[in-house]
Amino acid sequence: MITFIIALILLVVGFFTYGTLVEHVFGIEPERKTPALTKTDGVDFVPMAPWRVFLVQFLNIAGLGPIFGAIMGIFYGPAAFLWIVFGTIFAGGVHDYLSGMLSIRKGGVSLPNIIGDELGKGAGLKMFIRVLTLVLLILLTTTFLSGPATLLQGLAPLGSYGLERSGIIHQIPIVWVLIIFGYYALATVLPVDKLIGRFYPIFGGILLFMGVGIMIAMLGWHSSEMPEVFDGLHNRQTNGLPLFPMMFVSIACGAISGFHGTQSPIMARCVTNERQGRWIFYGAMVAEGILALIWAAAAGTFFADPEKGLYGIDGLQAFAAAHPGENIAALVIDKVSRSWLGMVGGILAIVGVIAAPITSGDTALRSARLIVADYFNLDQRPIPKRLMIAIPLFACVFGMVFVDFNIVWRYFAWTNQTLAVFTLWAGTIWLYKKGISDQEPNKKHHFGYVIALVPALFMTMVCSSYILIAPEGLNITPDKRWLGYLIAGLVTVGCFFGFLTWARRQKNKNK
Repeated sequence: MITFIIALILLVVGFFTYGTLVEHVFGIEPERKTPALTKTDGVDFVPMAPWRVFLVQFLNIAGLGPIFGAIMGIFYGPAAFLWIVFGTIFAGGVHDYLSGMLSIRKGGVSLPNIIGDELGKGAGLKMFIRVLTLVLLILLTTTFLSGPATLLQGLAPLGSYGLERSGIIHQIPIVWVLIIFGYYALATVLPVDKLIGRFYPIFGGILLFMGVGIMIAMLGWHSSEMPEVFDGLHNRQTNGLPLFPMMFVSIACGAISGFHGTQSPIMARCVTNERQGRWIFYGAMVAEGILALIWAAAAGTFFADPEKGLYGIDGLQAFAAAHPGENIAALVIDKVSRSWLGMVGGILAIVGVIAAPITSGDTALRSARLIVADYFNLDQRPIPKRLMIAIPLFACVFGMVFVDFNIVWRYFAWTNQTLAVFTLWAGTIWLYKKGISDQEPNKKHHFGYVIALVPALFMTMVCSSYILIAPEGLNITPDKRWLGYLIAGLVTVGCFFGFLTWARRQKNKNK
């Protein structure tokens, strides 16, 4: 319990201290008119109340990631708590704030435009980022479609489709998939304030209620069984995969997520004053970090069996081993919610968990539509032009539903974190140019770029080593993993010296 309480306090304090520092370094301009006011179109650029924008942003980014990712991350042990806390404060919060505020400063543009503008003017880089982002959004929508469909099937069984994988028949809840898919179509095409802006704050409140309910039950009746960092930070995963970098990619949205950078521009088109940025972008990431912390602790606590000498994480490992080929995170959510909150509370909790991924999946498709529209410069006010982009995206997502969920999740996780790397490097470049600009009155901000540079370097190391070591990557054998770390380290050092070389040239240009 001590670890959980300290971690919770650090997240809250981090928002008010480091979040304020990030805002100060960025240099907000409250008098500057935002795109919501200068480009109002009634579809995507729509001014909205700050509290409503915060709840929509929170719900957009808090899909399966901070819940499923946190549950999968705690398999590696209490070290997951440290990454959730410090990743949220020093990496995820910075990433989300910069992606949102840079979108505002650049007229509400999508993430590929932000990255392309800062990392290079070449058409090749912009196209690569667009393709990477669209792949990420399609993978994410697929995971955020099959996950809640599985949970809904548990509550109200409807038709299913059997698909054989590795000799095991897996049931796909096809009727629920189609129902959710229909909703996705509406949310992707309708104006942002008609469905998303109106109902998402309610779902956001349910999700927060669910998290608070689980936390109260855990602290009130199960605090003695909670994992502690004092138990050791060694790898507790039993599948033979190393803690670094696997845990840092598995937790994903609970600490830092490239997907968030695709969502922030959606709400950047609804923000009416730059003062709101810290509360909406950095604040929503901290709220998501708290949610991830709660679910990591709950999953690591619920399966404790002192009579059998099992710690919570050991019990979780045993539970997973007893359900091969199944969506373990979804099963954990179902068991924890029903057991700790009773029937009514459990249903509300599960509804919150179902609403979160569904309402992230549809905004992922909406973001994909906007990225394609920005590229082809298509006016999105006419509905046929929205459908012209949306229908092919729907077809791609529906086809991916029939791929193994665990495979889709792993590829999503790596693509997700890789996109975050590009976003952090873009933020580093922008902050550096701002710091040496003749128009920058506060020269104390000359080194402000460090707030983005440090997490950019760390995540470069994480993603480089992951693609070399992970089973879905090059799958370097355990006895050769040192080579993977060495190559990843060289890539990271190369990026750092490349940045220093660019910075020197940029500074000389400004003299």
